[in-house]
Amino acid sequence: MTKYLLLKHYRGAPEPVNAVPMDQWTPEEVEDHLQFMADFAARLESTGEYVDGQALSPEGTFVRYDGEGRPPVTDGPFAETKDLIAGWMVIDVDTYERALALAGELSAAPGAGGKPIHEWLEVRPFLSAPPTVTE
Repeated sequence: MTKYLLLKHYRGAPEPVNAVPMDQWTPEEVEDHLQFMADFAARLESTGEYVDGQALSPEGTFVRYDGEGRPPVTDGPFAETKDLIAGWMVIDVDTYERALALAGELSAAPGAGGKPIHEWLEVRPFLSAPPTVTE
């Protein structure tokens, strides 16, 4: 089994079919979307393929090491809207093809008007071993 990250972000991907931002959905549309996500996770949990998943707030803070005892904290640099990471799910599946199939299903989560979003998801395998350095 290999773990994959299904990353929900808006970085450089083509516009989704149903591109109405979530803050413009009705409360019922948001509830339906969240229920779809919960049902999808529960189904994968029952097959042993679900590891974890979270929705993320659009706000964040950048932090870096800048000497002993003084990590600088800043509200910037500011990510562009297209760089916003909305959330992620980790799955553990037998094949890359299965990871792609599940990402395709997740892409069909309902959005505005109850219609599938058809959002683009990034499918990224976990690194199983550090890269080998050759000279």
